[in-house]
Amino acid sequence: MANLNKVLLLGNLTRDPELRYTPKGTAVADIALAINRVWTNEQNQRQEETTYVDITLWGRQAELAQQYLTKGRGCFIEGRLQMDTWEDKATGQKRSKLKVVAENLQFLPDGKSGPGGPPSGASHAPQGNGGYSRPAGGPPQRSGPPQGGSAAPVEDYHDEDDIPF
Repeated sequence: MANLNKVLLLGNLTRDPELRYTPKGTAVADIALAINRVWTNEQNQRQEETTYVDITLWGRQAELAQQYLTKGRGCFIEGRLQMDTWEDKATGQKRSKLKVVAENLQFLPDGKSGPGGPPSGASHAPQGNGGYSRPAGGPPQRSGPPQGGSAAPVEDYHDEDDIPF
């Protein structure tokens, strides 16, 4: 049987990113998103709930998050669920927590730095995950294999009606 572990989240940071480095020098950042859900109940009253999700970013994404994201800023996370388990030092009990490990981070506009986040030239693409990057001075570009067709050269255009349908 096939398995899938994929999470897509869009929300606002509840605190500034907390950046640290592993002993081998890899950047790790922890962030938390507040994700709002709004619906109407049976009495036609507006209801709202907020879910708070802890997220871990690795490598360059962690450094970019610390550099450009602040509390209240919106972002889109694509990642996977991971269960952390540990033993509580105070009580000796086993503890566990479900969190998200980010595989792709996209900044959302905040009205201050232009569309999509950091200044031109800063990238917010994951390493090797086929995500988006922002070349200097240009719009976001998708890396990896092409996802659609391209226009034919002008010399291939014929004005006659030779469409077979």
